[in-house]
Amino acid sequence: MRFGAITFPWSPDLQSLAPTSLSAAVAPFERAWHHRELIRAVVRRELTVRFRGSVLGPLWAVLSPLVMLLTYTALFSITLPQLSEGMSIAKYAAGIFIGLTVFNLFSELAYRAPMLLHEHVTFVKKSIFPSETIAWVATIRAFVYAGVSFAVYMAFRLVTAQELPWTILLTPLLVIPFACFMMGLVWFLMALGAFTRDVAHIMVSVVPVLMFATPIFYRLSQMPPKLTFWLRFNLIGDYIEMLRGVALDGVLPDPFAYVALVVVSYGVFIFGYQFFMRYKSVIVDVI
Repeated sequence: MRFGAITFPWSPDLQSLAPTSLSAAVAPFERAWHHRELIRAVVRRELTVRFRGSVLGPLWAVLSPLVMLLTYTALFSITLPQLSEGMSIAKYAAGIFIGLTVFNLFSELAYRAPMLLHEHVTFVKKSIFPSETIAWVATIRAFVYAGVSFAVYMAFRLVTAQELPWTILLTPLLVIPFACFMMGLVWFLMALGAFTRDVAHIMVSVVPVLMFATPIFYRLSQMPPKLTFWLRFNLIGDYIEMLRGVALDGVLPDPFAYVALVVVSYGVFIFGYQFFMRYKSVIVDVI
């Protein structure tokens, strides 16, 4: 397949990308552990550089989501009380905030992933640099800021409701597979973005549309059954619904739906990693 003057070495036989052994299934973690010091150092640098030169510094990581959450609460208490369906305005706003936190994490990585190798071209051109670790750094960075936003939500919920559901302790069981899903997506988009910058433009066009197909400002239970069936194919929406359940409503996710979500997420993780590693040597020559 050709993109302009660039030949993309795509092979139609994607079966060879699937893991064939246990070692292949754990290879991404082994590589990450081997380069853990490098990943830790780059992540620390990414976190400190973001607010360099600002007066409040890292406090902005807390203030930004807090202002957004308070704005939603004030807005809905004045203009949209009928949408809360018996919930308090604070709870309704918190549900939207959770949905936006997850989707913003997804959109940040989806926008950034196709250009990650171009951003770090100086390092990637060095054969000794493990370019696959760039995805780890970008994902960890995004999850750190999402974690700060989630901490803001918990503080807000404690102030407004004086309690948190015990099921919130299960949040890591959703965060870990979601992180795997996002890692696989980042590796895949990184590889495609190295061959053509069109991928970045596609993400800019697709992600905003996907936002309306994601249960951020509504619940899946509010949608017609026929439409809900199709919305279930949006994994981001499934994670938002389950996270709302355990962190806000105190409801456990359906075990079969959860297992299916974990399996698909890990499949994306392995596929993305093997796709990137397969074309890693070619990528160095085209970026």
